[in-house]
Amino acid sequence: MISDPDRIEVVSLIQEASQAGCRLAVACREIGISLRTLQRWQVNGHIQSDARQTAARTPTNKLSDAERKRILAVANSAEFASLPPSQIVPTLADRGEYLASESTFYRVLRQAGQQQHRGRTRAPRRRPVSTHQATGPNQLWCWDITYLPSAIKGQYFYWYMMMDVFSRKIVAHEVHPHEGMLEASQLLRRASLAEGRILQPLVLHADNGAAMKGSTMLATMQQLGVVASFSRPRVSNDNAYAESLFRTCKYRPGYPNRPFAGLEEARQWVEGFVRWYNHEHKHSGLNFVTPQQRHQGLAEQVLNQRKQVYEEAKARQPKRWSGATRNWVLGNVVWLNPERAMPDSIEVAA
Repeated sequence: MISDPDRIEVVSLIQEASQAGCRLAVACREIGISLRTLQRWQVNGHIQSDARQTAARTPTNKLSDAERKRILAVANSAEFASLPPSQIVPTLADRGEYLASESTFYRVLRQAGQQQHRGRTRAPRRRPVSTHQATGPNQLWCWDITYLPSAIKGQYFYWYMMMDVFSRKIVAHEVHPHEGMLEASQLLRRASLAEGRILQPLVLHADNGAAMKGSTMLATMQQLGVVASFSRPRVSNDNAYAESLFRTCKYRPGYPNRPFAGLEEARQWVEGFVRWYNHEHKHSGLNFVTPQQRHQGLAEQVLNQRKQVYEEAKARQPKRWSGATRNWVLGNVVWLNPERAMPDSIEVAA
């Protein structure tokens, strides 16, 4: 539909073109209407309004007030008060009764302000992201358990691992033949003693596994003054630092090509991996310093030395450098599950 001001302007332009010698049909085609439309718009030299704009229309399938009240009465009855329209409509059809379609039920309920959670079950709720930050070691840990294959089909060994999110250092680890909250609580005690975190501020993040949320583990965390943090349900990347470490472990060249023959062999291999990871592995998420260097506060010294080496190389051969030397700066804030808008110098798992 074209409004009245637009009609007046279009007719004025066509008349101006016609007075200049242009044919009406050509002028109408250029402006995007037909000659018949122009003739319909003008009656006895006057421009007619579009009657469709003021026409009163009543849909033939519109529900009456009585029908709306009937739908609300049925939906709010004792029998159907806790059921959605997708259950109400088929039940009525089984009885040979039809009031309205499911979409109509939903629309009427929404217009009546009743399209909310119905029934005794808890309404769905949005869970906040477990967002934490660390500005130094031993402020924020994460932990998880992964499978290690054994020579017996269907049997696995379980690697318990706790990592400092700021430095990526593995602060504690053990391999057990089974998964349980008792082993997890003992590992947390040993890690807290080794790092001097008894009754010190510490956040421990984990997923929603049974060992992570067991009563023994939660009681131990409460005794040690550790704050629990858990991943959102059915969200696989809320514990990204731990999952990233397990991927580094299982996809590195030294990972065994065959299952572990026994528990002791699995423990020895994991011990060697942890030693390499903490003391030799130049972590890409730490600008290629080792987790141990970061944990001990030596990362800045190492990076400053690298920067000096690059500056000296640039001074010897300035023509080989088109700009600044490589950035050897490492951020001082690490976020766990950052929100969409976070401050600068954010580090992520690698």
